[in-house]
Amino acid sequence: MRRALILIVALAPLAACTTAVEAVRGPELAPIGYPAALVPVQQQILPAPDARPASANSLWRTGARTFFGDQRARRVGDILTVSVDIDDRAQTSNSTQRNRSNDASGGVTNFFGLENSLGRFFPGGFDPQNMVGLAGESSSTGSGAVSRSEQVSLTIAAVVTAVMPNGNLVIQGRQEVRTNREVRELTVAGIVRPEDISSANTIAHTQIAEARISYGGRGDISRVQAAPAAQSLVERFSPF
Repeated sequence: MRRALILIVALAPLAACTTAVEAVRGPELAPIGYPAALVPVQQQILPAPDARPASANSLWRTGARTFFGDQRARRVGDILTVSVDIDDRAQTSNSTQRNRSNDASGGVTNFFGLENSLGRFFPGGFDPQNMVGLAGESSSTGSGAVSRSEQVSLTIAAVVTAVMPNGNLVIQGRQEVRTNREVRELTVAGIVRPEDISSANTIAHTQIAEARISYGGRGDISRVQAAPAAQSLVERFSPF
């Protein structure tokens, strides 16, 4: 127990520092990781298949998407196009109501022969058969509603940064556009299957596993729209 308290006290400043940084800089995206929990322990991972040779008496290789070779991204450093088309809508409505009432009473028939003597101290207001009485009632009502709508339609080029043992590709892409004193930044990262890449060397964001997509900006407009750092810290740590 003592060691646990010492550990909590030691980690408290780190947690406060992390919360302060998050309040000032905003939440950070989680790192990309392969969902190992979904993969069986005994699963056999095969290496990526080699390119098949051309068919007999033909210059066209079986399964190729172009005459001279497959132009789809498959090696580290290759580039592919990611189409981000998010159109999500969600609506939730909840309502709860609870009522409870209780009533309890009790009496004492014999209490060391003093049940009759107590009546002398409370003349006219003491009843041994109804010495204790409890009653309670509670009522609560709550309701809530959430309505959310998000729409993003963008295209970004990503680079293959790693090839996994089973052939899946880890991709990362970043795009910045500056207009006057405002910078718009789009980042995308995740894991894709080579089979999902189209013949035009493009892939949809819905086919990216462990997808991390971020679209935001920095500059004068974003700074004015954001809450001041001091106000964010007060709202973060205020218990009221």
